[in-house]
Amino acid sequence: MAKISRLTGDIETPGEEYYIFECPGCECAHMVRVYPGHPEKGWTYNGDENNPTISPSILVNAGLETPDTPRCHSFVKNGKIEFLGDCTHELAGQTVELKDI
Repeated sequence: MAKISRLTGDIETPGEEYYIFECPGCECAHMVRVYPGHPEKGWTYNGDENNPTISPSILVNAGLETPDTPRCHSFVKNGKIEFLGDCTHELAGQTVELKDI
């Protein structure tokens, strides 16, 4: 199994790729948009399904617009998710393995 998956179909736009991974802190999937060859436009992804690295950090529900969803701020490095201290879920400040999708 892989720890990250590319989304295909109607969501695709030429020059963009979308990837999802399961977040154990939020207990749901997070998505990032990658522009191959144009890292200044979005996130970068190393292409490794089993040990993904995504850069820069990923911030979900930044302003807590969705009250039932935690704020999640993390880095994905070498197949692990590093949760920053400003997360509002129980894994804040911890690093854990990404789950298989």
